[in-house]
Amino acid sequence: MAADIFRITLAQLDPTAGDIAGNAAKARDARAKAAADGADLVVLPELFMAGGGPDDLTPEVQSACRAAVEALAGETADGGPAVLIGTPWAEGGKLYNACALLDAGRIAATRFKTNLPRAGAFARGPAAGPVSVRCVRIGVAIGEDIRVEEADDDNVVETLAETGAELIVVPAAAPYIRGSSDRRLSAAVARVTESDLPLLWLNQTGGHGDQVFDGASFALNADLSISAQLPGFVADITTLAWRRGDDGWECRGPVAELIEGDEADYAACVLGLRDRVAKSGFTGVLLGLSGDVASALTLAMAVDALGPGKVRAVVLSGPDTAQASRDEATALAARLGVASEMVPIAAAVAGFEQLLPGPLAGGARHELLARVRATLLIALASTSGALAVATRSRAEQWGGREGEADAIAPLEDVTAAQVIRLALLRNRWKPADALGPAGEVIPPGLITRPPGDGQSPVDRAGRASSGAREG
Repeated sequence: MAADIFRITLAQLDPTAGDIAGNAAKARDARAKAAADGADLVVLPELFMAGGGPDDLTPEVQSACRAAVEALAGETADGGPAVLIGTPWAEGGKLYNACALLDAGRIAATRFKTNLPRAGAFARGPAAGPVSVRCVRIGVAIGEDIRVEEADDDNVVETLAETGAELIVVPAAAPYIRGSSDRRLSAAVARVTESDLPLLWLNQTGGHGDQVFDGASFALNADLSISAQLPGFVADITTLAWRRGDDGWECRGPVAELIEGDEADYAACVLGLRDRVAKSGFTGVLLGLSGDVASALTLAMAVDALGPGKVRAVVLSGPDTAQASRDEATALAARLGVASEMVPIAAAVAGFEQLLPGPLAGGARHELLARVRATLLIALASTSGALAVATRSRAEQWGGREGEADAIAPLEDVTAAQVIRLALLRNRWKPADALGPAGEVIPPGLITRPPGDGQSPVDRAGRASSGAREG
């Protein structure tokens, strides 16, 4: 007979692509926390065991994930919480985006994702009913399974409700996009309204390549009230106690306040940079300062992500660099506690110019200087095992190419107007987990200076970042 209290632990965690052993260890730690809380079930995000998407799922990764899931399943023979974990799963000659229910020492059930966002490695899963945990029927909808937007989308939640589900659990891996929290909540509200069932939406957090996952997991009661809200951009393990009443299951858990808008964009940039360094094994980051607001903002983000000890700044000084820009760049690094150095590029530029039949026109020469700076910055970073950081878009700063494997651009999708807003924001607000100093970290005069006022051409380029993170 089912109890009237059912405890579910939401493990909003940050997996690493390809680190199957590390991801399994995080799952074990989450289960231990769930056991201490007296939980019946611990839920981990979509594809958690692999830590990455379809492009990362080599046959070796698939095999390692299956072995790790089977090992975790064996550990549930201790009578502790059941585990619902996202993993790739091969069956019948097809690969599925799956969730495996681990309980009583075995893989008790698997459920496959039905509504796939794009054609790719995964096969479309069949409709299936709920799984049973401690005599409570849990409906499993994976990621986009709660969306019904395309003509071929199945209403997975409706199917689960019709087949006896009591609670809907949604393990997800949804990347951060400005305004995404409203879209997610709207989809969840629609499914709760149709099914009259409570819904728990669990998202992963952390950075993976150029994507950032913001967490911000939540739960809704059947009356559409928020029963729990986890914070954004941080790992969090929270156990929710659901109580059975006359109208079904209900919960009143913690409700964190989410950051939104520019604050969320800033936090996403910081988290993406932090995880790119940590997960790829870089010693730190190296960036070129040019005395403009874009490089100042990028430096502040790097320090917030890693701390000043893992950030190195260079001033790639050339014939187009004004003395005022050199002085401002050096002062800015000192303001944030970052080691900086002056690296003259005149000799490198002269080497190119000696190969030419005549002098370059103004625009072409500025282009050459930009190429020299980009090449030197990547080379300097490589020699120290650091990650090269662009202060504008990679296509602009790395010579028109889409990007570099050992480089990142936190401001890739940030418009010139938002660069100014983010700089002003950082001077009055510091993210909760930031490692940089509080207060005024970017000189106000640098933020409000009109483009071209005392800046060299390369400095002015920092005001011309393209992209559209703004919503």
